Amino acid sequence: MDFKKFLPWIIVAVIVIGIYSWSAGIYNKAVSYDQDIKESWGNVQTSYQRRNDLIGNLVNTVKGAADFEKSTLTAVIEARAKATAVTVDPTNITPEQLTAFNKAQSGVSSSLSRLLVSVEKYPDLKSNENFLKLQDELASTENQILTARTRFNEAVKPYNNNINTFPRNILAGFYGLKEKPYFEAAVGAEKPVEVKF
Repeated sequence: MDFKKFLPWIIVAVIVIGIYSWSAGIYNKAVSYDQDIKESWGNVQTSYQRRNDLIGNLVNTVKGAADFEKSTLTAVIEARAKATAVTVDPTNITPEQLTAFNKAQSGVSSSLSRLLVSVEKYPDLKSNENFLKLQDELASTENQILTARTRFNEAVKPYNNNINTFPRNILAGFYGLKEKPYFEAAVGAEKPVEVKF
């Protein structure tokens, strides 16, 4: 048997298997990173859901103060409703979806801040044990949200690096893999907070 006769076929087979393994490895790595992103996104949503649940309890507690500003409560309720209406598909997160989500959540944060500042005028409410407990839980939840958003960005980075580096970016286009957006700070967050006494 003449081994040299089959040598070109063996070389071609080794090259084809090598290219297949290499491209499959890139795709499989991207799938693994994408699963990490989905898990991180689920944690982000869980943190925001916890805040939304607490807001409902907080609003009901504040409603007990008979002369409390109704417009402030209405703003919180409306912002919460808008935020829960914005949905993001973790399998195909786009910068536009993430911006809309971020904007809706910023609206909740803003109206919630106004609510907590206006509470200062109500000594009975400020001393209400349920209100104080909810306020502490909200502060803790805001920290959880920050952590979840940070971890989401940390999960996006290796995925984006994997599909954007050469020559992987060529195969990423072939597989239809697209870059995922990062969470960014809300518009105006770079400005210092104005404190009035």
